[in-house]
Amino acid sequence: MTVRVMLISPAMSSALRGARFEADAPLDEAGARSATAAAAAGAVPVSDHRAHGPSVPCRQTAEALGLTGTAGPAAAARPESALRDWDMGRWRGRRLSEVSAAEPDAVTAWLTDPSAAPHGGESLLDLTSRVGTLLDSPAWGSGRRLAVVEPAVVRAAMVHALGLPMETFWRLDVAPLTLTELSGRSGRWNLRCGRPLGR
Repeated sequence: MTVRVMLISPAMSSALRGARFEADAPLDEAGARSATAAAAAGAVPVSDHRAHGPSVPCRQTAEALGLTGTAGPAAAARPESALRDWDMGRWRGRRLSEVSAAEPDAVTAWLTDPSAAPHGGESLLDLTSRVGTLLDSPAWGSGRRLAVVEPAVVRAAMVHALGLPMETFWRLDVAPLTLTELSGRSGRWNLRCGRPLGR
């Protein structure tokens, strides 16, 4: 069975602008406007199943895109715990520059060892395994699935689906309010990444 997994990154928020770890801040005015404009332009792909990460920016982006109401065969998007952001433990809400100044060795370990979790949350291996398990699950085995998820989840999905080396995760950029598509099935995925909604 073939599945199309369409992942939309949340619109801009103050936490994203401030490069804060997993800060769960609401969309800023520009981000909310962009998401609403994308919905009005009909830029949101048709889907059979919809979901969103449990964070505030994912929920608000899904709402602004009109995914929380029913449309055609798709039920309203609901939060899925497996689509949650990367758990950054005690670094949550802090800026990378702040953590780097206070804990340079811990940040180096985090950036170079996929099994390291100096913050007490998830390692990169844990994140990629969690997202990969969802992608490979029978529940995600057919149809067109659309989810609004944090950039780290999009990056982990790409690494898992294409069997990329873990260090590739750090080289993937996911801009706000962009669409990344995986099509195929477990073990054989094709990728279309980074299309801005509304274009």
